[in-house]
Amino acid sequence: MKKNMGTIDKVIRILIAVVVVVLYFSHVVSGTLAIILLIISGIFIVTSFLSFCPLYFPFGLSTRKKE
Repeated sequence: MKKNMGTIDKVIRILIAVVVVVLYFSHVVSGTLAIILLIISGIFIVTSFLSFCPLYFPFGLSTRKKE
């Protein structure tokens, strides 16, 4: 698994996930929408810590700086 996510990409994903969790616990979002957003937030967190986005791979995209 080759890393394909840059630092800015990871930070943005983590911030989005945190915002969704805060909205959920403050009862701004609820129901089915909340569940879908929490699942997406979980995916964002996992991909951020792995520095690998499976959706970038088939298209050959990378937000990581060249070594």
